[in-house]
Amino acid sequence: MTAVLFDFSGTLFRIESAESWLRAALSHTGITLPEAESAATARALEEAGALPGGAFPARLPDEVAEVWEVRDESPDLHRAAYTGLSRRVPLPDPRVHELLYDRHLAPAAWTPYPDAAEVLAGLRGRGIRVGVVSNIGWDLRPVFREHGLDTWIDAYVLSYEHGIRKPDPRLFEKACAALGAEPRRTLMVGDDRRADGGAAALGCAVHFVDHLPVTERPAGLRPVLDLVDGVGPRP
Repeated sequence: MTAVLFDFSGTLFRIESAESWLRAALSHTGITLPEAESAATARALEEAGALPGGAFPARLPDEVAEVWEVRDESPDLHRAAYTGLSRRVPLPDPRVHELLYDRHLAPAAWTPYPDAAEVLAGLRGRGIRVGVVSNIGWDLRPVFREHGLDTWIDAYVLSYEHGIRKPDPRLFEKACAALGAEPRRTLMVGDDRRADGGAAALGCAVHFVDHLPVTERPAGLRPVLDLVDGVGPRP
């Protein structure tokens, strides 16, 4: 392998909990909710799929369905999709819907997986070029910079900047081209078998990790180092 492509959410980083997300947004309004009400509201937002990077909607409402399918093709569509979902949950102030969306853009809302820096540094030490390929409607580069991981990233290929979403092989093709890498010598690492698995159509090898909280996946990325060394992942 000469290059490795990584997904963003659920692979290198994990979004904060829905409760933390709600508290952070409410803090800008001066509104406080009783603990039980806050927890119930956070659960409702999570079930609605309103937290980007969190769970998918339990049910996609008709008024959001059309924009949901193209949400990662522009910042406006992404915002419309997720605020449309959050508005299905009653909140104490209508402003909070936009504040919730803005909060998930903040680097503080994201935490890198515990072994992300170790693995990225290990790839750099092996002379492996690294790219990030994400279905996303906003610029995630500040998240990497804030957490000190951008130093190991050679290219970012984001769906909204190209109007192409995974699993379309063209997005992976753009990533390989940005790294000067041959697809058959490139590994794609992600948590979504459909979206990230699209790299296989281009000839890339694919490795999947589990989309788990950071405390439950301390070493899920380490097998990537064995894969690029050609020895296979550790059990």
